[in-house]
Amino acid sequence: MGRDDHKWQASAWQCSVFSELRTILLTGASSGIGAYCTRALKADGWRVFATARKEKDIAVLRAEGVEAFYLDYREPESIAALVTAVLERTGGRLDALYNNGAHAQAGAVEDLPVEALREQFEANVFGWHDLTRRIIPVMRAQGHGRLVHCSSILGMMPARFRGAYCASKYAVEGLMLSLRQELVDSGVHVSLIEPGPVVSDIHRNGMSWFLKHVDYAGSVHKAGYRKQLEQLRAGAGHSSMQANPDVVYRALRHALLSRRPRPHYVVTVPAKAGVLLRRLLPASLLYRVLARNV
Repeated sequence: MGRDDHKWQASAWQCSVFSELRTILLTGASSGIGAYCTRALKADGWRVFATARKEKDIAVLRAEGVEAFYLDYREPESIAALVTAVLERTGGRLDALYNNGAHAQAGAVEDLPVEALREQFEANVFGWHDLTRRIIPVMRAQGHGRLVHCSSILGMMPARFRGAYCASKYAVEGLMLSLRQELVDSGVHVSLIEPGPVVSDIHRNGMSWFLKHVDYAGSVHKAGYRKQLEQLRAGAGHSSMQANPDVVYRALRHALLSRRPRPHYVVTVPAKAGVLLRRLLPASLLYRVLARNV
């Protein structure tokens, strides 16, 4: 365990409210980071309201004692119904919101139809904004709250064939950091967690979006696509470079419980290395280095 981990935990232990039952709404709980954080929060004594899109995933969560609900960020009516249902169960209060659910649209920018970007932003930006706006008045009225968003290192630096996903995460960064400034002195805090590679199914789940929107066989980038598809099918999505979701949970726990939550939590070694390179290298050299990393 590193020095930062001890520091995060110490801050959390010093927070007396941790002994109280806390409520959190967490999205994208069917797998990966969301599933891990849902179970870890519940084990730590939180009352967790978790969401998923598929009925079978909702059933699994409920079988484990989690209060689970349907949510698709692309459907405003499901966002409204979710908020109503959760607030009915809490008496109109909520301590924390963790926006985590998302999908990753792969493909070179020149191969992406506008509709692909629309769907990416509906799920990864507009839906997050809608849900967050519905929760802010609740937190303002009670005088406290934590709004945490699972961004990505790709919200801080670009990557080949990830333009749509990068754009959505850059948008989240700008939107929610502006919100953080606007909520100063309200008792409501905003934090962004920026993971690098973490064990999850996001890239595998994104395959359907790639096949839906990208004519990869007719693209000038077909060789690069073929290489990535082969890596994915070979199980490269679980390489040694990927961290366990616990690294995200430690950051989330600090963002939820610290008296002074950070605006940014960069987690995983590759993400921290990327931030360091961005500081040290001239932009032209940095982007040449990134362009070779396919």
